[in-house]
Amino acid sequence: MPELPEVETVRRGLSPVMEGRRVLRLEVNRPDLRFPFPDRFQQRVEGSTIVRMGRRAKFLVTELSTQEALVMHLGMSGRFTVNNDAAAEFHHDPGTNPKHDHVVFHMEGGATVTYNDPRRFGFMEMWPMAQIEDYPRVKHLGPEPLSNHFSAAYLDEALVGKAAPIKAALLDQSIIAGLGNIYVCEALFRAGISPRRKSSTLIGARNARLAPFINDVITEAIAAGGSSISDFSNASGELGYFQKRFDVYDREGQPCTTCGAAIKRLVQSGRSSFYCSTCQR
Repeated sequence: MPELPEVETVRRGLSPVMEGRRVLRLEVNRPDLRFPFPDRFQQRVEGSTIVRMGRRAKFLVTELSTQEALVMHLGMSGRFTVNNDAAAEFHHDPGTNPKHDHVVFHMEGGATVTYNDPRRFGFMEMWPMAQIEDYPRVKHLGPEPLSNHFSAAYLDEALVGKAAPIKAALLDQSIIAGLGNIYVCEALFRAGISPRRKSSTLIGARNARLAPFINDVITEAIAAGGSSISDFSNASGELGYFQKRFDVYDREGQPCTTCGAAIKRLVQSGRSSFYCSTCQR
């Protein structure tokens, strides 16, 4: 599932062709994705101007001129493809099948933006923009890594008394929003912290190390266009390349980039944790 850097990469790819432009026509080619589309979905979006392409954690939050927000989630396999030339023949991303083109935005200026989702785990919902903080799927989210609300001091407060392993705590979206398995593994490695370590034992010096590394990993991943380890590509069809910088994720049995010991894998809460037992304590 795309994590914060991948969703931010998509947002940045869509903004130039959607932000400040009117949706001239909206094609909706099926009645549902993971959930049914909102009532009168096509009519509510068609004709509106996209005021701002925003993001909250792993959600795209599109502010419309109608005072509504179109909230979109990519699920496991959703992707947007931009075609900037309305006069040219549309060429699909080689990784997509046109039968899975479920929603197509025909934008003022000539661009078309196509949402393709073979597994249909993504979704699109509407919510009043003025009440977006009360939208149920974001209401209980914690601060984002790169926000002013996230710091070592915040981690100290959030992890007080928590017996859960730090890996599980960092994946808890109510503690930090947008972090996923890949970037938690990488941040814990850089901070030298075992994914098994009890969360409450990080308070103080360990959180002081961990918080900056979380921000570094997220910043570098966004700059690299995210990680393409499955079927993720950005709105231009290009792959991210942060996966070329992985120190531990998906490297079980390979040598640690720091000490040379074999990278290990363990399963925590149904997710694979990759780590170096020598470097991470």
